[in-house]
Amino acid sequence: MPSERHSWAPLLAVCAGYFMVILDVTVINVAVPVIGRELSASLTGIQWITDGYTLVFAGFLLTGGALGDRLGNRRVFCAGVVVFTVSSAACALAPDAPFLVVARLVEGLGAALIVPGSLALIQQAYPERAARSRAFGLWGSMAGIAASAGPLLGGLLVSTVGWRWVFLINLPVGAACLALTLRHVAPSPRRADRALDWPAQVAVVAAVALLTAALNEAGRRGWSDPAVLAGLGLAVLSAAAFGLRERLARSPALPLSLLRSRAMSGGAVIGLLFNFGFYGMVFTASLEFQHQRGYSALGTGLALFPAVAMTMFASVLSGRLTRRTGDRPLVVSGMLLAALGLAGWAAAGADPAYGLLVLPMMAAGFGTSFALTGSTATVMGAAPQAYSGAASALFNTTRQVGSATGVALGGSLLASAATYGTGIRTSMLIGAVAYLAAAGLAWRCVPPKTERPEQAELPEQA
Repeated sequence: MPSERHSWAPLLAVCAGYFMVILDVTVINVAVPVIGRELSASLTGIQWITDGYTLVFAGFLLTGGALGDRLGNRRVFCAGVVVFTVSSAACALAPDAPFLVVARLVEGLGAALIVPGSLALIQQAYPERAARSRAFGLWGSMAGIAASAGPLLGGLLVSTVGWRWVFLINLPVGAACLALTLRHVAPSPRRADRALDWPAQVAVVAAVALLTAALNEAGRRGWSDPAVLAGLGLAVLSAAAFGLRERLARSPALPLSLLRSRAMSGGAVIGLLFNFGFYGMVFTASLEFQHQRGYSALGTGLALFPAVAMTMFASVLSGRLTRRTGDRPLVVSGMLLAALGLAGWAAAGADPAYGLLVLPMMAAGFGTSFALTGSTATVMGAAPQAYSGAASALFNTTRQVGSATGVALGGSLLASAATYGTGIRTSMLIGAVAYLAAAGLAWRCVPPKTERPEQAELPEQA
């Protein structure tokens, strides 16, 4: 019988990789102004430094999942860690803005290889349901730790040793992650019969990248801008092409039978909705604290800490409770609590004191993370083992789309509202509605404790 310390070593390895990925989403925000000045970057260059990583990350998640299912999730996960770590070093050594943009794009590709494999490797390492739920809870708490540490760590590094250390910090984490994974995570099965459907992969990369780009630009240009409308239209066409290709393909990357599973598709949409609500709240709150209240970047990170700190605690707690209650009550109650939090912010008035916002932020952070464990377990439990990478990629892709939509809509509302206070209250109300919709969907799609998620049938291989 392995020791308890040894039994959790695979989780530590996987979470180290996931931590790097999420940290890089948040840590860059406070460093970008300094990077732009030192590298003489244009406004477009600064935007690509931040958005390029997200575009490639979101666009290639399904490709990363498909490669993991075909070549082995551990192999692809380790390759992603190597790509991510080496490109982080390249970012730190960047002599100019174009070099840094390219390095950030490669870094996003490494992240897209890491994230699908992280959930698939947890499912492989912890086949017993209770242990797996606790592991999913700790995996989810990594997002909260990284999100909370990002602005604080970024502000500290930029103000002391310089912006290049924002990327150099990934090197020891990446090296430790790779060593732990090779030592403690068992090799994953390879399925050479799973052909990679490249036309479908190209279509989904185009759909997600175009959608994310259009949503990012909507916050700056407005929703009626021709470039935004063109991007959204092309994203819809690319998604339709992907669906048609998957229907006709002999070995689809994401079989439509997976999407016909209520647990699978419902869990993915729940992930989209709660990321929409939470990251929309974090984005608009950041602007509120910096632009309206005059907080510094570090001060803003501290002001947001009540929200993100709760995510650490809630994921671990839900992972322990699910054995007694099942996933459905945790997801439903978490979404209702988060909806109450954002509604409380909206009801606090046009210019509320910071103290009145602490409980709403804590409720949103706690509720979102409390639901993450159950929704993750629902999606992964509905997937056949052969498609665990694809299921993980689907779940994380919808979450990324939700985050981008929440940020874009929040920015658009702040820019177009009659007053800043009206814009932020409207954004919070819309986020509360999204959480309520997620609660209703969870009641229908997340199986109760007495049921296991029904696994979708595998398509026949030709």
